[in-house]
Amino acid sequence: MPLDPQVEKLLEHLDSSEDASSYDLSLPELRQQMNLSSVQQAGEIEQVEAIENLSLQGPVGEFTVRLYTPAGKGPLPILVYFHGGGWVFGNLETHDALCRTLANQAACIVIAVDYHLSPEYKFPIAIKEGYNTIQWIADQASSFNGDASRIAIAGDSAGGNLAAAVALMIRDKGNPKLAYQVLIYPLIDYYRPFKQSYLDYGEDYYVTRDELVWHWQQYLSNDLEGQHPYASPLRSPLLTQLPPTLVITAEYDPVRDEGELYARRLQESGVPTHLTRYDGMIHSFFRMTNLLSQARDAQAEVCQALRQAFAQTTRR
Repeated sequence: MPLDPQVEKLLEHLDSSEDASSYDLSLPELRQQMNLSSVQQAGEIEQVEAIENLSLQGPVGEFTVRLYTPAGKGPLPILVYFHGGGWVFGNLETHDALCRTLANQAACIVIAVDYHLSPEYKFPIAIKEGYNTIQWIADQASSFNGDASRIAIAGDSAGGNLAAAVALMIRDKGNPKLAYQVLIYPLIDYYRPFKQSYLDYGEDYYVTRDELVWHWQQYLSNDLEGQHPYASPLRSPLLTQLPPTLVITAEYDPVRDEGELYARRLQESGVPTHLTRYDGMIHSFFRMTNLLSQARDAQAEVCQALRQAFAQTTRR
């Protein structure tokens, strides 16, 4: 399929913009630029019934989670969300609009994890913080009107990597059982330059091959860590006993192939898995509701899948 006309317009604007991102900036400057751009690309801010920030304990001290509670009678199902940004960028504000929408449209409490970023805090710190978040929810859900028997996990890009890794860690440790996982164009496999989507879409389509290599270098301490299943879930030898899954990919995305291969491996492992490729789209499109109509379609698909998964868990 050709590029979506809205994507073409976005890419033309970025090519001509003097504010286009530059990896020659200092890390604080780059974070400020990237995070501001992410906020501007998001849609309108929806009102939710309640928002609360809490501090949890992790392997390197405290980290913050933000609870978005929609209107409705509880106990409510819970979605744990990991923001994208290549493990280096992103925060609670870059995905605030998205989390509000998910809370309202999926009728669940969304808990956004403000995990420690790389390169200051490398693999596997963020995964352990995600795991600690799930364990805290399992113990304390009733204190915030949540239902510990209906916990789902989700994330976009590097956040999709973290969601998949945390799901594997929960499976390996045995508790609690997750109701669902949503992986949105996940970075699911340590960089392999021969993937066809890397070759076809590694330049000129918003996220480049070189940028992805750079992000992996910030996240991992060495190449050997890239072989670990928690760093590269696609390399896990066993993908059984994972929660039902929705995988979303974008056609013009260097990481498209690895996300779709992960979906196929889950299916082959007996995990109920649905894969949706959004034709004409690029990496990061999911959060760009201010620019791309297919972003709204994808968010609606995720919310519908979550509502169905939570309803099925209730019936069981």
